[in-house]
Amino acid sequence: MYRLFFRLVFTRMDPENAHHLAFRWIRLAARVPVLRTFAAAFLAPRHKELRTEAFGLRMHGPFGLAAGFDKNAVAVDGMSMLGFDHVEIGTVTGEPQPGNPKKRLFRLVPDRALINRMGFNNEGSQAVAARLASRRPVFKTVVGVNIGKTKVVPEAEAVADYVKSAARLAPYADYLVVNVSSPNTPGLRDLQATEALRPLLSAVREAADRAVTARRVPLLVKIAPDLADEDIDAVADLAVELGLDGIIATNTTIARDGLGLTSDPALVKETGGLSGAPLKARSLEVLRRLYARVGDRITLVGVGGIENAEDAWQRILAGATLVQGYSAFIYEGPCWARALHKGLAARLRTSPYATLADAVGADVRKTA
Repeated sequence: MYRLFFRLVFTRMDPENAHHLAFRWIRLAARVPVLRTFAAAFLAPRHKELRTEAFGLRMHGPFGLAAGFDKNAVAVDGMSMLGFDHVEIGTVTGEPQPGNPKKRLFRLVPDRALINRMGFNNEGSQAVAARLASRRPVFKTVVGVNIGKTKVVPEAEAVADYVKSAARLAPYADYLVVNVSSPNTPGLRDLQATEALRPLLSAVREAADRAVTARRVPLLVKIAPDLADEDIDAVADLAVELGLDGIIATNTTIARDGLGLTSDPALVKETGGLSGAPLKARSLEVLRRLYARVGDRITLVGVGGIENAEDAWQRILAGATLVQGYSAFIYEGPCWARALHKGLAARLRTSPYATLADAVGADVRKTA
């Protein structure tokens, strides 16, 4: 039913306008007590065998919403209602910014992919922190907060900009993510180099610890799929050295060649980050490399090209404790999380593993 609606309605709309429309519907449904109760009962049934613990946080399952969908923390309950086990909001920057000029979001329907050059459009860390502080959650949901650099801030002042966001948002975050891998903020990916990343992560860690003394806020870093293998190893080693809680692999890619894209060449040429199915193979490859390097010392989060339960299962076998999605939600609709959970539970039951945790990294360990 949704796929018919998508083809007849959403494909005739500007992608960003369609996103805002769907977003409004989700938020409205979550505000109606009876509707949200029935929606959650159908869309978010719980599977006990999928219960997951990651960096000290307990979740109903391993599948979460990746950053980028709810930039300003306005629909956390709505996304939980749809079955996501955790919701990562953002990317949030130190100061509010409108993002890049429109048109900046493109659907590659034949490839089940998206290209975006949104440019971290968001209300800024102060406004988002205030919203999180006043939030009265309807559903118990793990909320991650993804932070990035304000575009107008020079690279030399990037650390201070991240620190400002961390200090404001850490008190309301179940975990924090330092995003240094979006291709849509000039110079941002340069911060993935270990000589720049070490002082940045150390400063954010200190800021979070100062802002929250009653608990330790887990800190993760999100990396790009376009890193060279030796740079992936360097980030992995740095994460272990600094005692990071996790690595998210991966963000969108600037690559186009070699991905087998069949969409309109004019669309394929649009600048920005490519997400969705074409990213699947590289994201899985990066994840395997990370797990081979860090093992169980750091929690890995697999994202990029996850469309179904089999994709999620392969990420878990490759070393991911948690998996996230976004682009496939656009194509699959509100029953996506329900179907993925059902399929994942079925795969676990027919596998040789007693628990989901036992399956994490199993394929990589076999080849070690």
